[in-house]
Amino acid sequence: MQCAECKGKGLCGLPRCPITSRFYAQLSVKPVSSYQGSSPSVFMGSYRYPDIRGGPLLIDDSDHPPDWLSRGLGIEDIVEIRARTIRGSSGVSRYSEHLQEIALSARPIDVEIGFERPINFDLSFDGTIAPIGFSGPIRTFDVIGNAIPEKAVDRVTSDTDLPATDACLTLMKSGVDVYRIANLMTAGLLGKRRRFVPTRWAITAVDDTISIQMKRQISKFPPLEGIEFFSGELFGNRIACFLVPGDWRYEMIEIWERHSLWGGEEDVVVEDREGLVKRNYSPISGAYYSARLGACEYLMKIKKSARVILVRKVSSEYWAPLGTWVIREATRNAMANLPIICPSIDSAVQQVSAVMGSDQWLRYSTLLTELRTQRTLSQF
Repeated sequence: MQCAECKGKGLCGLPRCPITSRFYAQLSVKPVSSYQGSSPSVFMGSYRYPDIRGGPLLIDDSDHPPDWLSRGLGIEDIVEIRARTIRGSSGVSRYSEHLQEIALSARPIDVEIGFERPINFDLSFDGTIAPIGFSGPIRTFDVIGNAIPEKAVDRVTSDTDLPATDACLTLMKSGVDVYRIANLMTAGLLGKRRRFVPTRWAITAVDDTISIQMKRQISKFPPLEGIEFFSGELFGNRIACFLVPGDWRYEMIEIWERHSLWGGEEDVVVEDREGLVKRNYSPISGAYYSARLGACEYLMKIKKSARVILVRKVSSEYWAPLGTWVIREATRNAMANLPIICPSIDSAVQQVSAVMGSDQWLRYSTLLTELRTQRTLSQF
């Protein structure tokens, strides 16, 4: 249970996660003392917040998960790209303008970096962020060229009177995706009181902020006409979700199969739920909010309200934790399919159990009990 909730964040107190340590021996290392090439984004650590350190991500490749998927990359390909990625590190005040210029740019911007010493290979895996291979303290840092942001990004980031929540929503409505918004938040470019934000926090904050506003709008929509079921899979992450007419409710059940990445000798199950308000940070961690965003996006698209039960099952095929973007995109992919219309809740439950390969998830669902025992106003 602790591994499934920790996902490499070090809650066990060991100096290195015993699960992810096996990846260190898989890659050859060539330390360098300088870098000249593109920087697609920035990264901020959370250690010693608010006195955080961060810097540019350095890779002549993409830092955009939808791009990885459109290219048909597998887990091995993505790990290989991220293993070559360098995380520059410095006090953020020292190069704040350079970092913000990188985050503002719609395209990767060229940089020249000198490191204080040869970079270290320290492939870090996390349940929220994509893995990063190398890191090194920055000695010199120059940006070559100028950032060219999208019009919406330029407008929102220039408005220092716009609250961060409104900034996120404005960008989303303008077609700027959550990956760009999270990078802008990380670089301290959104809101009235601007500061650099740890990347891990920014990713979940953007998912949470946008979906909170979405579910408030969803609560005003008419209920779904019938029960809809969706399913999909990405990198060994199997998603099964069904929607029942009613006011907004959301429940997520996460199952790590035995001998899977964060599983043990037995299956590990973590669950969480909410109504219109979510009061505590989820024990499922960032995956809860990423999956919720995918479900909210669908309901916003069809302009209906519903109660949502979403089950994620993770197999041993998911051998490297790539970040919560996998759950976000897996949920989006599932809900991009045509729904199966279920005549009853029991029929939807059978669909979920068939996709999951068992009905073990049933005993962890409290929302299902509520759906079976409570009637809505429309039923009277």
